[in-house]
Amino acid sequence: MAPMEDVTDPVFRKLCKEAGADLMYSEFASSDALIRDIERTKRKLTIFDEERPVGIQIYGKEVDAMAEAARIAEASGPELIDLNFGCPVKKIASKGAGAGLLKDIPLMIRIAEAVVKAVKIPVTAKTRLGWDEDSKNIVEVAERLQDTGIKALTIHGRTRSQLYTGEADWTLIGEVKNNPRMNIPIIGNGDVNTPQKARDYFNKYGVDAVMIGRAAIGKMWIFSEIRHFLDTGELLPPISIDKHVEMVRLQLRRTVEVSGERRGILHTRRHLAVTFKGLENFRPLKIKMLRSDSIEEIYSIFTQIKEIYNS
Repeated sequence: MAPMEDVTDPVFRKLCKEAGADLMYSEFASSDALIRDIERTKRKLTIFDEERPVGIQIYGKEVDAMAEAARIAEASGPELIDLNFGCPVKKIASKGAGAGLLKDIPLMIRIAEAVVKAVKIPVTAKTRLGWDEDSKNIVEVAERLQDTGIKALTIHGRTRSQLYTGEADWTLIGEVKNNPRMNIPIIGNGDVNTPQKARDYFNKYGVDAVMIGRAAIGKMWIFSEIRHFLDTGELLPPISIDKHVEMVRLQLRRTVEVSGERRGILHTRRHLAVTFKGLENFRPLKIKMLRSDSIEEIYSIFTQIKEIYNS
């Protein structure tokens, strides 16, 4: 399960774990905010035993701050620390953090070295192919990151300048994996949204794992679909509308229990906005659901969905 801001909270991670995901990552946490003891960022370090193994992802551009933040994150008990060298969002990358470090590889390497030395648990990293089309230097960057002592590397098959547009290019991910000098696990990320794609990427590029991000929003069961297909070669039948509603209702209920009704509903809206995509004539119910600020009203809409789409 890919680290995604405002998405991979403990409730969502636990649901993905129950659906068959092997490893979860937190939302990314700012190194500066962790050092300043900002409560909202500290909450991102919350881990439930039922969701393990979990990696805490941190980002920043200062060597000492990243090392200290890693020690703070380690104290919360994750299985690993992940370094965000790939976030393309302007407010992160333009300040030299996340994918911004693709413009300063020596600094990226110094950060990785410092964090590896600062903590006792494994450190992994996530990055992109390069800053733009003219700087796809991931093969070299991967070798240098491996030399810092990181234990695995996730590569998203786009440059920073692409953001999330166009198709992910897995050819360079394959080059990294098949580089005889590489001996750490390579995880491929980008556009893994069907069981067939997951199998094809494993077979064609030889990656050790695939990381799933946006395709799991509103569809946590994609992990069980992929696992079943990899194990058996057969596709699971489409999830029933009753099971679909049950999963989304469970996510909403658990989120409200943790965050309170108002915040829980607001946080879950991103998932509600896409989860019933494809249902015929669903738009009026979708608008009503996304405008609702009452959990009971949303439950009532869930009941209507089952009645309408089971008929």
